[in-house]
Amino acid sequence: MTQLMRQGLGIALGKMAQHGRRPENLAFIPAVTLASFWLWGEEGLILAALGLPLVMLIAGAFRYMPDRAAAPPPGAPRAVLIHRMEDEVLTALREGKTTACLILHLDEVAPLIDRHGHGAHGEILQQTLDRLRGALRNADHLARLEGDSFAVALHTVRHADLESVLQVAARLQSAVAGPIIIDSTRIYVTASVGFCLLGRAPAANGRALLEAAELAADDARKNGPGAIRAFSPELQRQRANRGALRSDLEGALEQGQILPWFQPQISAKTGEITGFEALARWQHPRRGLIAPAEFLPLIEQAGLAERLGEVILYRALTALAAWDAAELGIPAVAVNFSAEQLRNPRLPELLKWELDRFDLTPDRLCIEVLETVVANTDNDVIVRNIAALADLGCGVDLDDFGTGHAAIASIRRLAISRIKIDRSFISHVDSDPEQQRMVTAILSMADRLGLATVAEGVETAAEQALLTQLGCGHVQGFGIARPMPFADTVVWVAAQRARSAGPPRIGRHAV
Repeated sequence: MTQLMRQGLGIALGKMAQHGRRPENLAFIPAVTLASFWLWGEEGLILAALGLPLVMLIAGAFRYMPDRAAAPPPGAPRAVLIHRMEDEVLTALREGKTTACLILHLDEVAPLIDRHGHGAHGEILQQTLDRLRGALRNADHLARLEGDSFAVALHTVRHADLESVLQVAARLQSAVAGPIIIDSTRIYVTASVGFCLLGRAPAANGRALLEAAELAADDARKNGPGAIRAFSPELQRQRANRGALRSDLEGALEQGQILPWFQPQISAKTGEITGFEALARWQHPRRGLIAPAEFLPLIEQAGLAERLGEVILYRALTALAAWDAAELGIPAVAVNFSAEQLRNPRLPELLKWELDRFDLTPDRLCIEVLETVVANTDNDVIVRNIAALADLGCGVDLDDFGTGHAAIASIRRLAISRIKIDRSFISHVDSDPEQQRMVTAILSMADRLGLATVAEGVETAAEQALLTQLGCGHVQGFGIARPMPFADTVVWVAAQRARSAGPPRIGRHAV
């Protein structure tokens, strides 16, 4: 073989090694080897067979090289969308036009996944994307965002006002609303929409426009399904307030600003104190007492529900030990347990450790579980934990009974010992025959199942009297006492025992 042929083959080997860095090109090695034999004989065959793999090994062809184009970095659609909106904003400002950003979020997708599976979920998202493309102009930009959300950057127009963008939002909702056929099954979805016009955005740039539209979409989701909301400065102020509270939450838990207040539970017949329920309250250093409805959702959003539960449990057991030291004879304290706490596989072990720490027997602690948790759970860890706590000797209360549609089988399976009748059934029970029939049915069912009962939200002596007559075991509510700080409980206990010499009298409204 001539020197020129050797040089040519060397160049060919180098090129093959370079392209061979892609794994699929390694299949061409046998073909190159045979071609070398055909062109240059045995010497070419030997050189190709030995040299090509060696050169490719040195070049790293046998190392796995991921296809970067096939897997764009996380967040790429959002980055592309912001870049596109920046272009639209600059064009609008330069040419005296305007633009807008819309965010669509599919409503109530989780039940669809439960019913039809993740494969159907992917098909729903793809068909939704296709339908939205069909409802937009070619110059508009559509992007799939995180979760079940889509974003639209409208191409600049000479004029766009609130009404015209509302019409665009309604058109997109209509495009999404048609039935999606998957495996001969018709699936219907709705979308909540938030949008922001360039002229109303906090700043004239793509990122501000996108974030304002997302804020409006969050507001639409809260008021949905199928709601449409436009961005306004008020939404931004609300988010700033929530953000400030959220940033304060973790510090508030550690600094003792969030503590249990205690609401008493008494025997409906005798007025004897049968326990206290521990309810979280936030005493903010600047804003004063913050309502639970305002900060508890933020606790969940911030992922601090389990930490809050730990704080309330520790303080509640501390209070119970202090009542024992004062010889007040409080039988038990009830503590609400969140779904996050109940999912902890080590919960029974941790709870036993806490009770031993305070030298308390398990029957002194009552675990309150929302009926919605019981009704919606198929989580084996939650089921096992509740059963284990019952076996340990703790009481298990089913809270807000009547609101979550828990099956009787679930009540027995989870070892519930007491049901708390929701306040919606208790209000005006002394004067409303329909309420009386409902409460009578609940009490009859509980009696047949061997369950104790507590009526929540009792506000008048007449309501308490009728509940006593109907056979309810325990009552709590503003009519007995409002939740109070621990320091006030000692005084209240003394006053209650002074006035509970006998059973309450039946009020004149009880029938």
